[in-house]
Amino acid sequence: MCGIVGYIGDQQASKIIIDGLKRLEYRGYDSAGLAVINGELKIKKGKGKVASLEKMITPSENGTVGIGHTRWATHGEPNDVNSHPHTGKNGKLALVHNGIIENYNTLKKKLSDQGYTFYSETDTEVLTKLIESFLEKDASDLKKAVQLALHQVNGTYGIALVHSDFPDQIVVARKGSPLLLGVGEGEMLIASDASAVAAYTDKVIYLDDGEIAVIRKDDYTVESADQIELSKEIHELALSLEEIEKGGYDHFMLKEIFEQPKALSDCLRGRINADEGTVTLGGIEGIMDQLVNANRIIIAACGTSWHSGLVGEYLFEYLAKVPVEVEYASEFRYKEQLIGEGDVMIVISQSGETADTLAALREAKARGALVLGVVNVVGSTIARETDAGVYIHAGPEIGVASTKAFTAQVTVLTMMAIKLGLYKKTIDNKEAKKLIGELSQIPAKIEEILESTDEIREISNLFSYAPNFLYLGRSYSFPVALEGALKLKEISYIHAEGYPAAEMKHGPIALIDEMMPVVVIAATQHTNDKMISNIEEVRARKGRIIAITTPGNEEVEELAEFKSIVPETMDVLSPLLTVIPLQLLSYYVAVNRGCNVDQPRNLAKSVTVE
Repeated sequence: MCGIVGYIGDQQASKIIIDGLKRLEYRGYDSAGLAVINGELKIKKGKGKVASLEKMITPSENGTVGIGHTRWATHGEPNDVNSHPHTGKNGKLALVHNGIIENYNTLKKKLSDQGYTFYSETDTEVLTKLIESFLEKDASDLKKAVQLALHQVNGTYGIALVHSDFPDQIVVARKGSPLLLGVGEGEMLIASDASAVAAYTDKVIYLDDGEIAVIRKDDYTVESADQIELSKEIHELALSLEEIEKGGYDHFMLKEIFEQPKALSDCLRGRINADEGTVTLGGIEGIMDQLVNANRIIIAACGTSWHSGLVGEYLFEYLAKVPVEVEYASEFRYKEQLIGEGDVMIVISQSGETADTLAALREAKARGALVLGVVNVVGSTIARETDAGVYIHAGPEIGVASTKAFTAQVTVLTMMAIKLGLYKKTIDNKEAKKLIGELSQIPAKIEEILESTDEIREISNLFSYAPNFLYLGRSYSFPVALEGALKLKEISYIHAEGYPAAEMKHGPIALIDEMMPVVVIAATQHTNDKMISNIEEVRARKGRIIAITTPGNEEVEELAEFKSIVPETMDVLSPLLTVIPLQLLSYYVAVNRGCNVDQPRNLAKSVTVE
């Protein structure tokens, strides 16, 4: 979503801000801008990329205090006027904002009655002028004006503002949108994502909801919503610049697909012992009794994380014999809330900042449920607010279309399900040892798939301009079908649907003709005969069959027009392998179509607004 970067110190702020904004481009945006103080307030902004903004910078924008922003439009179309920063009427105050001010229309009318005029369609301009209205009443305290204004605001925000009458400070505040402080030597930074400050400091402070901070080049103060000064812990970033560079790959997405063997090895390291058949997950050791005695497990997530949650449903029900429900986090709050003590919610989010997932988390906690997190970003809001959880340790994921996070999430859910099954004695040590042994081999098997991508590349060349795709799978392969279809939609803009293979007869079969590529995932033994029947049905209607299957599955190979072979593994682990060719298929198709693979149109990496 939107990105925020700020700097105060002795260096040229505009350069550091531009560098930081470039690091945040992966989050998705439609316009960019910055404000610096160099005697007076200087603003540069407009629709388009950070590279265009960089070309606008002149020596007059080279002050040592400034804020910058990349915008993903919510209120008002993407254009120069609606881009951030927004300014007050006297040209002294500039503000950047992530989030949504829900009562902005009411505030706007009130300010209009006071004589304020508005040049944009944004909620952010309303907040800027609301702060200015309080500052006009007391011109001595910028922080107080911000606090008073925020008391009138309903919604979410991560904000940063500068004022030319207060050139030695930046004021920031957050509620629902992530914001952190970067602590340097004689300089301070602010950002909505740690990647924006990693080149300048490895020390960060994560702001929590309701907190407001005033930062100067040599110090900072943080207060709670009740205006109580807080002592905040300084965290050390486990993030290197190499991890957030392309490393010679054409796109971050391709790099992250090929990083999966390492990512899963990192995810498994120190957690499984294949020789002894044990799983050690320090993040949930203290709540295992509650997990064992849970009435049910509810998994809440969005997008790709929801698909990994669907795989988790099969895993927990098969291995731990516990009923599982998988909810779209965005819909969870709007259902009748039948969750409470004795229930366990697992929330899954790569960023740990997904607004809808956070809302589900908070609703479940408020009703007495135990809430566990499966996240990638250390120190993220979900990681801090859950009762316990497990990091996936996949490393930074920059491409908007999630790849290695999906497989790492499924890996963590697999370990959790095995551990719970052992605790509940729904699986014995022998079965657990076999599962763990197979799991330990998954990174090498993914490596094997990635060593030979010619088949998938050739298939993508043939179908790059197909108008539609259909993906079919059964059991563990059904969520993989959904994920494959989502990947293709996200980055190639081809319409695609994932379906349980048996449901094809209940509607989608009407779409199948000689122009329809149908991807069938036939890599699980317990569903193979049924999948063969489904393939026959597609073939009878002249559908173009692309099979993801295992070595020696001769019937599937004979029926399919095209195939991609993945190594054999236990059915329960098959999603970790079958998804890899589908990620590659979507990537190569998107490249052939000339799409922006890492920054697909209209999408954002971390969805921090509802």
